[in-house]
Amino acid sequence: MIMGYLEGKAALVTGGTRGIGRAIVESLLSEGCNVVMNGRSPDKGQATADEIGAGDRLTFLAADVTTREACFGLVDGTIERYGQIDILVNNAGGSGGSAPIWEMDEAEWQNVLNWNLNHPMWTTKRSIPNMLTRQWGRIINISSIFGKMSLPTVSHYVTTKHGLLGFTKAVAAEVGPMGITVNAICPGFIRTDIFESEGPVTAAAMGMEFEDWVTMVTQTSMTKKVNEASQVGAMALLLCSEAGAGITGAALNVDGGSCPY
Repeated sequence: MIMGYLEGKAALVTGGTRGIGRAIVESLLSEGCNVVMNGRSPDKGQATADEIGAGDRLTFLAADVTTREACFGLVDGTIERYGQIDILVNNAGGSGGSAPIWEMDEAEWQNVLNWNLNHPMWTTKRSIPNMLTRQWGRIINISSIFGKMSLPTVSHYVTTKHGLLGFTKAVAAEVGPMGITVNAICPGFIRTDIFESEGPVTAAAMGMEFEDWVTMVTQTSMTKKVNEASQVGAMALLLCSEAGAGITGAALNVDGGSCPY
């Protein structure tokens, strides 16, 4: 791949101010892309943009992606700022609270559905017409290894991450002949600020030291290590490149080999 191969391209990354999202933002910027980075907090988002220091090539837009209007506004804002949208990375999402299905709050279920599944649908729906004018586009949905496996007490999260893989394949088939690829990345355990802050809490609840808990959760992987956010960023770069033009409708794991398929 040629350095700077994304010069002249414009990307939108939802949930881009921390963790995996920020790693993808920084990866895209490193290859010359113009990037709109989304997050919910205006102050935090702008501080992150200033810290990254990419000047006019990075714009922060605050929005809560659990609404259609916000998602449409982010796509429209990207086109207004950079004249087009070439790359869409649907990274924002989460698990919300946890409970067995018979105790699951239905409002919580609906919120996670909007967050993890409707948000990618809304941004994709709004982005594709602009991509079609150039017969080129890259759509990347951040799913999870739990889009392929089960996990108790977070049925809303598992359901939406499975659904996101189906959505990825369906849309890839629709736009494949038009120069647009659509793929999903399925991270496993990734070392992020959330992992470092919430991991010790989870470990303590299980009566374990944090490092012992890390050893336990990585035992199912082939590498026995926690992956880094930068590795997800590198996968996103491959999918955005011409080298990745033949990859579409795929669900690619970045998990150290912990997922069985």
